[in-house]
Parts: sequence; C-alpha cells; structure tokens
Amino acid sequence: MAENRVHLSRTEPEAYKALAAFSDTVARICTANGVDDRLKEIVMLRSSQLNGCAYCVRVHTDRAVAAGLTTDEMMQIGAWRESGVFTDRERAGLELAEAYVNIGDGGVSDEVYDSVGSVLTEKEYAALSWACVSINAFNRVAVAGRYPVPPRAQ
Repeated sequence: MAENRVHLSRTEPEAYKALAAFSDTVARICTANGVDDRLKEIVMLRSSQLNGCAYCVRVHTDRAVAAGLTTDEMMQIGAWRESGVFTDRERAGLELAEAYVNIGDGGVSDEVYDSVGSVLTEKEYAALSWACVSINAFNRVAVAGRYPVPPRAQ
C-alpha cells in the first residue's frame, strides 16, 4: 500500500489554485444569491461526511462553528431527516447535498428537484448546486490523496 501518495495541490498547484478560485467564486455566488454561511457549511459538512473526507470535515466543522452552528446541530447533520433542529431551507440544502454526492444514482431526481425547488429560489438552488459541485471536487482531491487529519493539539 502506498504510504506517500501524490499530493495533487503540491504537484500541480496551478490546477489546485484554479479549483480554489472556483470555490471563491462559488462562495461569492452563494452570498449574492441569499445563501448564508450557516446553510453553505451545513451542505459542505454533509457532503464531506458522505464522501468520507475527514480532511474537509475538519475544515468545514471549523467554518460551521464560525457560522454559528452548535455542537448539537453539527452532530445532528448525519440524522437530519429525523432531527428537528434544521429549518426547511437547511433540510432542502441537506437533501440537495445528498443528491449531488450520490449523483451516479440517476442524477438529481425529479422528486428532489421539486422538493428543494419548493423551498429555495432558483438563484439559491443554483448557488447551492455549485457549492455541491465544488465540495465534491475538493473531497475527491483529499480522499484520493489521503490528506492527513492528525489529532489536534490539546
């Protein structure tokens, strides 16, 4: 088993910088289209959880705290369907995030599209969709490269 994998952001920094610039553009689109940081970070966390990306879970946990999410709310993300702590907008974002992670299962179904579209505006839907595309790309870079997530210093 390869211990030292190619670190894509170091080996081809130009491509990684382009991905980071894309992410910055998506963040601006989210803000401009009414998607607040709390909703965006909920989507980023759920996507990263489902993709098994510990690196991005760490990054977006920190950002979620900065956006005002509590520990309890973050712990409920994995069980959001059964939880009562999320707003309808947040539930729509979570549903969309799951559809994008599982895009190979037939795309975003009409049911998900209609459900999410009944809560979010077209601009919000587009902004969150781009956020899903962005985080899924970063998840793949970090998971494929086995980016380390060491314990935090206490």
